[in-house]
Amino acid sequence: MDDTLLRRIAEALERLAPPVLVPPNLGAAEAFVWHPERLTLAPVPRVARVELALLQGIGQQKGILLENTQRFAAGLPANNAMLWGARGMGKSSLVKAAHAAANRAFPGSLALIEIHREDIATLPALLDILRGQPRQCLILCDDLSFEREDADYKALKSVLDGGIKGRPDNVLFYATSNRRHLMPRDMIENERSTAIHASEATEEKVSLSDRFGIWLGFHNCDQQTFFAMIEGYAKAFALDVDAETLHAEAVEWSVTRGARSGRVAWQFICDLAGRLGRRIEAGAAP
Repeated sequence: MDDTLLRRIAEALERLAPPVLVPPNLGAAEAFVWHPERLTLAPVPRVARVELALLQGIGQQKGILLENTQRFAAGLPANNAMLWGARGMGKSSLVKAAHAAANRAFPGSLALIEIHREDIATLPALLDILRGQPRQCLILCDDLSFEREDADYKALKSVLDGGIKGRPDNVLFYATSNRRHLMPRDMIENERSTAIHASEATEEKVSLSDRFGIWLGFHNCDQQTFFAMIEGYAKAFALDVDAETLHAEAVEWSVTRGARSGRVAWQFICDLAGRLGRRIEAGAAP
């Protein structure tokens, strides 16, 4: 057998071999993105976030999540959290803002790790990598939901329950979702209507949300809250517009979008800043 053929066989075997598990350097950044195909955590040089004070209309949610996050950053017991409800009301923004606030209170204590919805089944592998790391790790899955015939929820359920290994003490899981029970209502109702024991048929799937110790609901805001969001952004970015004009233009903007939310407020501020010829931080959208 010649050297060329041996080399080709060796290269083929190398491609088939599983990736080598390299311990992550969690001190390299404040945040990371999980890449399961390579079993790596990619550092995020700069996290797109909104300051906690700019998140209006969610005062109670802010207080609960910030306290829970800071306890975890301090090495104390804390709960996994589910943030559910209306789109654009600052669910993921609140998680990122709470992470930043916790690191200010306890410098360098907490790493934020983003896992994509389609990679939820790889959570156990991620936990194995994080287990025993010296830094506290907050895993965030944004816009989490499950569809019919989707079994990935079982992996998440196992992680939240701890499984036979138990959830690592240095790991906490936060998720955001537009659905309270992480699955479509028609899926739940269909299971109930066709089952002999309706409550038992959906218990396994609906009980997933019960694994989160903290539930925070986010709802569409009223006009006064919408104005508070607009005014907060305008002040933060020094957009010199009188309150009457600001409110009138904000109302017109929200009517054309058919909604009032933190995201709509930010989109209006971007438009206003552009018309005024002012630069603002583009990565701060809710």
